Amino acid sequence: MLKKGEVKMIHKMIKEGLSKSAIARKLGLSRDTVSKYAKLPEGHVPAIKRVAPGTTVDAYLPHIASMLEKAHELDIHIPSTSIYDEIKKMGYTGSLRWMQEIMQKHNLRERVKEDEFRIRFETDPGHQMQVDWVEFPKDGLSAFVATMGYSRASYVEYVTDEKVETWIQCHMNAFNYFGGVPTEGLCDNMKTVIIKRNAYGRGKHKFNEQFRDFAKHCGMDLKVCKPYRAQTKGKVERFNHYLRYSFHNAFKVRLSMMGYKMTKENANAEVMDWLDYSANARIHQTTLQKPFELLAQEQLQLLPVPKPYLGIHLLKATSRSITQAHKTQVKQRVHIPQRDLQSYDEFIPAAVAYLLTYSMITGGVAWQ
Repeated sequence: MLKKGEVKMIHKMIKEGLSKSAIARKLGLSRDTVSKYAKLPEGHVPAIKRVAPGTTVDAYLPHIASMLEKAHELDIHIPSTSIYDEIKKMGYTGSLRWMQEIMQKHNLRERVKEDEFRIRFETDPGHQMQVDWVEFPKDGLSAFVATMGYSRASYVEYVTDEKVETWIQCHMNAFNYFGGVPTEGLCDNMKTVIIKRNAYGRGKHKFNEQFRDFAKHCGMDLKVCKPYRAQTKGKVERFNHYLRYSFHNAFKVRLSMMGYKMTKENANAEVMDWLDYSANARIHQTTLQKPFELLAQEQLQLLPVPKPYLGIHLLKATSRSITQAHKTQVKQRVHIPQRDLQSYDEFIPAAVAYLLTYSMITGGVAWQ
């Protein structure tokens, strides 16, 4: 990681007309490093990438929440001292005060009273991935968002269009990021996914043929939300809100203060760091565990990442056409039955007589 002054020096030398190789030699850096920082906006301040440090309470948060949830179901109050004694038996070495501070930070006592607060997982590891588009029309961008149902690990990619080819490529990138393919993908009723609901009977939809073929290629089943029921994929919807307000808007303001606009390139470069060091490394407010830690468990149940998808290309269609034409030609052939050579003996005398007669008429030339 270069310091702010070194980055400024790279930009200054580029303005002076020096080549990247020359800059690398002068600063004692590799050419790739110079090239990397030269692409960053002038005035860019390198961020120090640090994962938020964990606390001694983090490992016991799910158990604490389960205790509070059970106490709420029984309509009784459980004091912090009892919770403290319980987790000490499990190996907790911190203080009671520190445990209370972390419980307050996550609002555990308040959230346990809310109906949507549940520690248990709704889906099995590796079973479902929820996907969606988040649109930013003022920036001319859309963000592809994928969230794993069990771990809540998320992947984000900024794009400039929402075509089916882009949709498919983003899925492949997400699979590579997660380290595998889930058995089910849950999407909205968008045209890149579904053409007509219940086209072949109740629950039997007509999917976009190219995306359906891609899902089959990956071994992933497709599932769509009910119309006007986007909350069916609530996990990715909640992450969409988190992305918009915790990353997108903050990054846009930071760029604007330096006199730059958000682009697909700088957004994707920044969002990957945000995913790795913030979004997937924080304590998730529902699971009370870090998404990356749960993803490590989930990866054991994921299908392997498939080979690159080549699409429903012309070669397949041409092969089918040639095969069909071949079948048609075979049907039009004239069948000539095989005969025993002796079956032709009866025609020999007549043939000889015909030749003799023809020779005599033409003056015996053929006979001689």
